Amino acid sequence: MSENADGPVLAPTLAGWLKAREETAQHLAGASPPIDAAWVQRLADLLATERSWQDQYTDLIALGSAGKRFPSSNR
Repeated sequence: MSENADGPVLAPTLAGWLKAREETAQHLAGASPPIDAAWVQRLADLLATERSWQDQYTDLIALGSAGKRFPSSNR
């Protein structure tokens, strides 16, 4: 988590999340059958990285909300 004198900084975390999403999208766009185990493993790694950035971002957003928790989705 990036911080400054005023508290956490969202921009670097958002940039990391969006970069991870783009890397995942690029990997998916390059898929062609047959899909091998190495391709699937790379996708799993990319998705885990993307999820980690997403979790960090939502945790930072939650710091400013009541109860310090990100709300559950209604979907």
